[in-house]
Amino acid sequence: MKLTVLINCPDQSGIIRSVTTFIHKQKGNVVYLDQHVDKQAGVFFMRLQSEFENTVSLDHFKHDFEKEVAHGFNMEWDAYTDGHQPKMAVFVSKYNHCLYDLLSRYNSGELSVEIPFILSNHKDLEYVAEQFNIPYFHIPVTKENKAEAEDKQLDLLKKFDVDFIVLARYMQIVSPKVINVFPQRIINIHHSFLPAFAGAKPYHAAFNRGVKIIGATSHYVTEDLDAGPIIEQDVTTVSHTHSVKDFIAKGRDLERIVLSRAVQLHVARKTMVYNNKTVIFS
Repeated sequence: MKLTVLINCPDQSGIIRSVTTFIHKQKGNVVYLDQHVDKQAGVFFMRLQSEFENTVSLDHFKHDFEKEVAHGFNMEWDAYTDGHQPKMAVFVSKYNHCLYDLLSRYNSGELSVEIPFILSNHKDLEYVAEQFNIPYFHIPVTKENKAEAEDKQLDLLKKFDVDFIVLARYMQIVSPKVINVFPQRIINIHHSFLPAFAGAKPYHAAFNRGVKIIGATSHYVTEDLDAGPIIEQDVTTVSHTHSVKDFIAKGRDLERIVLSRAVQLHVARKTMVYNNKTVIFS
């Protein structure tokens, strides 16, 4: 079996030696280790993968690691086995490009998750869910019923034991009621024109301004709108030869790619959040 351990703690000497020695005593072999030190904050980060010839009880591993290693270094940490496929709920509105991309990767086995359901505030994309044989729930959201709608969302998320949520162009603001239940477990995607070109038609505004690059950003959702810890970004060039339609097409291609990368990083346990930033391991 393979075990992944994520650690952050105050930087100090002896951390790596203590962790790897513990793994060795547990008859494990370290097959991957990456670490980073934030010199300014004085914080140490590490991602470690180890293989064990025999099955190891995760509960026993966590108990012994906390007692023998983590407590002494004041660590925030967790450990995960490779056998677990997280359950990913997908929230959408009317745009289908990110949804199709995620479902295609899921259907091909590229995305190692379970998708228990797709949820939307519109009925428009129900046909997509039917194509992939995934349950689709329509929960309308208005100013008047937002609290009730989010209660229904939380009931579904709890019923299906969802691990994290992907907003695949879900055009509603997620309130703290949901965010607090899924801290650092809601992934969003949007264009990278913010805050310069906010509003309903950012690509039109960017076109009129004559921008030379466009991009997309995927991040964890926080109470500060579109200001959560960034997981993945990418850009592409544009010029005076491109139309607004070209801008939108290029932007949607980036949104697909950047969102899928962010989801893959999250699923692989390669992201760590600290001070509203992320450490992304290779």
